[in-house]
Amino acid sequence: MTAMSNVIVFRPRPSLHGLRRPAMLIRAAREGQASWRRDRDLARLLRSETCPAPGAVLPRLRAEEDLQNDLRVTRAAGYDLRRHVALMIAILAEMRAAVAATPPCPAVAAR
Repeated sequence: MTAMSNVIVFRPRPSLHGLRRPAMLIRAAREGQASWRRDRDLARLLRSETCPAPGAVLPRLRAEEDLQNDLRVTRAAGYDLRRHVALMIAILAEMRAAVAATPPCPAVAAR
């Protein structure tokens, strides 16, 4: 008999909990996934030389996207639609990368 851990490991779900945006913005972000290249685009978007581990930059991306969304809602002159779409593309891509980088649940792998 083997000892089983009482800890259940769940893979993170790619959800946009609390992130309600116009359908056109989400559609543009989904279409942009096809041309997304993480090494090239994420480094440029973050204005950085290197890319962090998958999922590690999600809080920063979400914060920057939230700022862009506030500018959009208030119709501020500083709103940059291209940057907003790029941030949404990066958020979706990073969520997928974080899920892919998470090891599968041992119970599911044993089946």
